[in-house]
Amino acid sequence: MHSPITGTAAGVPFTALPPVRDAAAAPLIVTWHMLDAPRSDAAFAAALPMNGLPAWRVHLGMPMCGARMVDGTMDAGAELMRKDVLMAVLYPFVRQASEEFPAALASIREQLPVDDGPIGVLGGSLGGAVALRVLAETDTPIFAGAVVNAAIRMRSVVNLFPGAYPYDADSEKAVDSMDFVAEADTIGRAPLLVVSGELDHPALRTDAIDLVDAIGQGAELQPIPGLAHPLADEPGIEPAPQLPHARDVDTALTAWFQRHLANAD
Repeated sequence: MHSPITGTAAGVPFTALPPVRDAAAAPLIVTWHMLDAPRSDAAFAAALPMNGLPAWRVHLGMPMCGARMVDGTMDAGAELMRKDVLMAVLYPFVRQASEEFPAALASIREQLPVDDGPIGVLGGSLGGAVALRVLAETDTPIFAGAVVNAAIRMRSVVNLFPGAYPYDADSEKAVDSMDFVAEADTIGRAPLLVVSGELDHPALRTDAIDLVDAIGQGAELQPIPGLAHPLADEPGIEPAPQLPHARDVDTALTAWFQRHLANAD
């Protein structure tokens, strides 16, 4: 099995896993990790490697995570969460990651032998919001998407934190801009697998069902028995052995993307 390749793409750190078979130009799947464990591109690659796919899997780092941590820890990000979970972390992280994506994709295509056809996208938790935003708002051709325990309605994620959030006009606009059930028509331009742990937060499970229902044909819900929200043990920054429930997710994702790779040509 090939070793991971690490680097940066237009300033975005990545961990790339080569295709199972050497190819002059193989399809590309781009991922964004969680803020829960696994909370770095390298750790996400270890948790969901999707080995066996004849495609590159390039795992991008989220802002202030992994190689972009401040002083080598998540403390600065945690402090921003205490300051304002929505407007200092959730909203700007998703916005930055999605705005970085076009230049990062162009750089990946310059650095790695990937083809220039449609790509796959995958996101976990907050990274799921990035994948959904890419599906909804960019013109990048996408052959299939998938999300795992995703932040589908950002208001549901804000509600997971203690206390009533003090919404104002700006934060109301921001949180409503990341209600991806409302954008089901554009998200549904590519087949979408919505993976939902049966022990995930109830509101996130409800949002997963609502998104699949809103998209209709082309979207599939994949429940994972026994899976809570994280996909790895704490601290979730360094690569770690794959947990059994993450293996179940990995198996489902591998089968999903394998099924749709024919549309990557």
